[in-house]
Amino acid sequence: MARFAYSIQGLDPDKTVKASIREADISFKHTREIAINIKGMLLERAKQYLEEVIAMKRSVPFKRYNKKIGHRSDLKGWDTGRYPVKAAREILTCLDSLEKNASNLGLEVDRLVLIHAAAQRGRKIKRIFPRAFGSSSPKVNTLTHLELVAEEI
Repeated sequence: MARFAYSIQGLDPDKTVKASIREADISFKHTREIAINIKGMLLERAKQYLEEVIAMKRSVPFKRYNKKIGHRSDLKGWDTGRYPVKAAREILTCLDSLEKNASNLGLEVDRLVLIHAAAQRGRKIKRIFPRAFGSSSPKVNTLTHLELVAEEI
């Protein structure tokens, strides 16, 4: 029995390919915003987009987690955005894995469209941070799950 399952069910195994990253040490908020943006893109277009984000040439619009975030001039139709480089690198490795899975299944890589991109919060790593006068504060790190599914068109 698998420990993790995909949140999307009922896919045609002959036309779809899946890849995931489980319990990655990346920001859930950044991963969620990138996943919303790349959903519906062709695989090559999504990889090019993430490479531009890593090079800080293109910003990712933040639509939900956008409090106290600066405006970006390259965004059209939205104001706030950032350059989440660490999350973009992890998602790019997942896209590479998705591409290799597709080539192993015999699908055409040029015709793959991302139909599902989801980020979920993973488990929490709880620690303490020592403070002055013998006290301490909690330090919690939340891990992230990412699922990508592409379909051949």
